Amino acid sequence: MRIETIQKLCCPFDKEELALEIITRDINNNIVEGILTCKYCKRYYPIVSGIPIMSPDEYREKQFEAPLIGKWKPELLNVDDTNFKLLENNV
Repeated sequence: MRIETIQKLCCPFDKEELALEIITRDINNNIVEGILTCKYCKRYYPIVSGIPIMSPDEYREKQFEAPLIGKWKPELLNVDDTNFKLLENNV
């Protein structure tokens, strides 16, 4: 995913700006792995194989995202899995 594309994204829930943490890039400097974090609601969205996973809360599954966050933990400064939001937690 190109950095220019990510700059056009916003949080799908509150339309706030997203912070980007890049984990890996390809030889063309495109983002392969990373994480987007909403500065307002603290939700996080992993970037896997160049694709940001920005599904609604009710369709996200922590058990599938947790291994990615664990793998990337040494590179991540401001993300922890307590920022994972589920619909029932937002009521």
